[in-house]
Amino acid sequence: MKTDQQLKELVKQKYSEIALQDKTDNMSSCCGAGECSTEVYNIMSDSYEMLEGYNPDADLGLGCGLPTAFAMIKKGDTVIDLGSGAGNDCFVARAQTGETGKVIGVDFTPIMIEKARENAEKKGFNNVEFRLGDIEKLPITSNVADVIVSNCVLNLVPNKKGVFHEIFRVLKPGGHFSISDVVLIGNLPLELTQQAEMYAGCVAGAIQKDTYLELIHESGFENIIIQKEKSILLPDDILKSFLNEESISLFKTSNTGIFSITVFAKKPLNCVPGNGCC
Repeated sequence: MKTDQQLKELVKQKYSEIALQDKTDNMSSCCGAGECSTEVYNIMSDSYEMLEGYNPDADLGLGCGLPTAFAMIKKGDTVIDLGSGAGNDCFVARAQTGETGKVIGVDFTPIMIEKARENAEKKGFNNVEFRLGDIEKLPITSNVADVIVSNCVLNLVPNKKGVFHEIFRVLKPGGHFSISDVVLIGNLPLELTQQAEMYAGCVAGAIQKDTYLELIHESGFENIIIQKEKSILLPDDILKSFLNEESISLFKTSNTGIFSITVFAKKPLNCVPGNGCC
């Protein structure tokens, strides 16, 4: 069993490699990690192409939803993207919040930050900033964000409870988040949970859907809503890299399900700094 720090170093290494891969390879695998499928082209991600602000150079095909499409960002908002990668969601958020708003992307992989900054520089965006940092300890002061978004990132973090506490801390009272992530119903085969590729591939690090939602509730959020849910099917040619034929058959006939969910939740408006809840 790897320690939390070992898992984080694994993710950092894998995503440094993924940053240099072709988008097609990323979309035909599990978040760019492990084997590519020839059976299924797009395993997890949704298309951003119809969203205002979409920048193809920033789209690495690593998401499992469209959180910025559901985030209800308004003009002038301060928006934070957790695990911002090459800046895809940040640029969509920037189109929504406008020149009077501010967008901050946080990622702990240096090459991703470098790519995102290059993309922002090409566009001449002065109100989009990218910070190198760990989302378990955000390099951002408390009570500053109107909206927080994240796309298929929290499943990669060992301390998910800590991340939700950080989200709560950084949001303004009355602020909200919209997060797309991978969750489970039932248990994955042990052979999958022990694979580094499946952890970096956003599957092995996923937790039970009910547990995920309970963590949000326990962190103090209200108005918790699942905005979108879709099933994720792992194709046989990827499963065969980790499971034998019998195990694949058992997995397919079990009650285990892998899902992408986009969740909305709000920090209470009466959470005033200084009263102990912030």
